[in-house]
Amino acid sequence: MRNSFIPFLTALLTTTGVAQAAGDALVIGNSQYDTIQTLFGADRMDVAAEALRNKGLDVTELQDASSDEMRIGFADFLKELDETDSPVVILLAGAIVHGAAGAYLLPVGDQDGATPAQVLTRAFPIDAALTVLGQFPGRGFLVIGETPVDIELGSYLTPGAGRLDLPSGVTAIRGSASDIVSFASKELTNADTPILTAANDYGLDVSGYIPRDLVLLRETEVVAPVAPPKPKVDPDADVAAWETAQRLDNAKGYQAYLDSFAEGAFASAAKQRLKAIETEPFYKQRRAEESLGLNRDERRKIQRDLTILDFNPRGIDGIFGPGSRKAIGRWQESVGEAPSTYITRPQIERLAGAAGKRAEELEAEAIKRRVTQDKADHALWSKVMDQGTEVSIRQYLTKYPDGLHAAEARKLLRVIEKQRGGGAAAADQRAWNDAREADTVAALNRYLKDRPGGAFAAEAKARISELQRNAKLERDRQAALSEEQALGLNSVARKLAESRLANLKMNPGPVDGKFDKRTRDAIRRYQKAHSLRVSGFLDEQTVVQLLAGTLLGR
Repeated sequence: MRNSFIPFLTALLTTTGVAQAAGDALVIGNSQYDTIQTLFGADRMDVAAEALRNKGLDVTELQDASSDEMRIGFADFLKELDETDSPVVILLAGAIVHGAAGAYLLPVGDQDGATPAQVLTRAFPIDAALTVLGQFPGRGFLVIGETPVDIELGSYLTPGAGRLDLPSGVTAIRGSASDIVSFASKELTNADTPILTAANDYGLDVSGYIPRDLVLLRETEVVAPVAPPKPKVDPDADVAAWETAQRLDNAKGYQAYLDSFAEGAFASAAKQRLKAIETEPFYKQRRAEESLGLNRDERRKIQRDLTILDFNPRGIDGIFGPGSRKAIGRWQESVGEAPSTYITRPQIERLAGAAGKRAEELEAEAIKRRVTQDKADHALWSKVMDQGTEVSIRQYLTKYPDGLHAAEARKLLRVIEKQRGGGAAAADQRAWNDAREADTVAALNRYLKDRPGGAFAAEAKARISELQRNAKLERDRQAALSEEQALGLNSVARKLAESRLANLKMNPGPVDGKFDKRTRDAIRRYQKAHSLRVSGFLDEQTVVQLLAGTLLGR
């Protein structure tokens, strides 16, 4: 058993539950890592915690917690667990890694670079959370919001939660920290709202126990939160002062609030904001971007625009991780803006305009390139027709396997093979038939060795070259297929791609969302005309250029 699991399990075995509430929740949001200075949503976990409290759940909340603070907070949470069938929620957000034995939420402030040994002994083991939730089948919920991990972890650990071994009856909901916070604060606590439907709307992954009618709370379970003890300060004045501090959103404003309301309801939030202002060089820009409330599709659009302009965000997934932040910063610097890596509304519009113009330029360049390629294709075929030899036909197909005259070239080769077969000696024909039936390099080489002057020697050599070329193409094809599948294109996107290919006269066949041979040939022609990697399968760069006028809203 892992060392990090022992204190958490000990805490579990020495607690009793007596709380009376609509349920129990543990909320941990870790954002201010020494090596990760951007927050990616985990700093807003207090919003999700408050939403749970407002529905009557007993919430244990930790923000930017060290290893010891997480251990103590977990023990406190276990002491408050209700023994009835009320829901139990464990909501974790921050930098998460996994190894062969499980996943871990990294602590803040004491990892000193987070070596593998420190992760294994000091981080929060998510298996401990699952051990608890396993005692509440049908009512146990693990909600994980991941922030990008940009630290060296060695060979033992990998970024992300990996595959979770969920106990029977436990529901797991996973996604980026920003999406999880929005989901948890707006949808998770809505009484009688099916979790699966709401999570799908946010693009979250749901696994484990997931009946379609599963809800966190039923209307009959919602209870008013216990009234807090009489405040030491005037609540109206407290709220007014906090609203003023939020409007100012600077160190002076938050410090003024703390000077007057050190025990106020928003003191913890004010301290966090002060800490962020002190440690983040672009705090205001981050807050401004957060206020835009960009959804996942809007973030994908920004990533596509960056890609068209050759600022690679390392993925078009709607998650602004380190790759996207660096790409935004490089673009900002290229247009004379401060490279904050956080984007403003005017910058989004400027970026979209530049990407639209570049997309039009790329299309114009591709049309010119295609005209040149078609001209060369026709010219070579004209020479083939003048020569009328098998060798010239095969040379054409080697250069233009998907060429304008490829089908005609293959038809001519079939005629030549049939004619050759009619004039070949019976023994030679049988040997060739055997070699073609096996259709392997070894069998074809055997034919050439036994009959170097055979009627089918030229065809045998051509087929050997084709098979060897096809072996490499098959390896490339499998890799390209995997890359296309990873894009997760739905039928609408596939039809859009086919429609765009048809509009560009690439002859993809029916616009039905089914990528058959004609579609693959059309994709290859498009990729070749646009100087993209030619595979016949959609990759990120091909999708960006092909659908620039549709998915990008232009």
